[in-house]
Amino acid sequence: MNKIVALWAVPRSTSTAFEWMMRQRGDLDCLHEPFGEAWYQGEHPLWPRFKDGEKTTKGLSIESVWEDIQTRAKRGPVFLKDFPHYVNHMWTPDFLSNFTHAFLIRDPAKTISSMYDKWPDFDELEVGFPEQRALFDLLTASNGTRPPVVDSDDLLENPKAMVEAFCDAVEIPFIPEALSWEPGADTGEYSWWDGGSFHSNLRASTGLKPQTRRYIEVADAPERVGRVHRRMKPHYDHLYQHRIRLS
Repeated sequence: MNKIVALWAVPRSTSTAFEWMMRQRGDLDCLHEPFGEAWYQGEHPLWPRFKDGEKTTKGLSIESVWEDIQTRAKRGPVFLKDFPHYVNHMWTPDFLSNFTHAFLIRDPAKTISSMYDKWPDFDELEVGFPEQRALFDLLTASNGTRPPVVDSDDLLENPKAMVEAFCDAVEIPFIPEALSWEPGADTGEYSWWDGGSFHSNLRASTGLKPQTRRYIEVADAPERVGRVHRRMKPHYDHLYQHRIRLS
């Protein structure tokens, strides 16, 4: 089986922009949150965002997704971007050994306010920071080495150096041409969530660069949002101390 590079992120962490950059390379079969589609919209979903039968994909399951990924990896190298909380019930040594793991983190003050903007009713268990930290710690303890961690702000401030460091860490070639693209990214062609409404910034972008934020600040959001932020920040801080630092 060929290499499967897994970028474990959290919602609203600029992970789809990172994925879009990886798609520009042309040498990887890139997948957009394949486990997440099954978690939310599978035949037997693992999270009740939809009412029973409201939005399901017949035959889709976490297991069928994993079978498809393995089939793709037999044909060539694969890159997938996904969230650890979709598969934390599958974290066996055998399952995890199939991936070259990496992590993308982002300040929860930014991710949670953005999530609140898109899903005002979001549940704390959809946020994903505790599972992201738990997977990082599990892999570190199991392998004796820390998987690479990219912080979103570092990535957007210095994309060339950060992507080059990422590529070096996961042992794939660095392709500088992938850092820029034409505007109008057709995210609807692969985004299973309502045609890609979460990705308007990406469609207007031409590369990885700082974005103007238009979301309410955590301090101005309902107290529930502030509570979630306070609970998530220690997990982000833990991973932040292990991020890739440019010399």
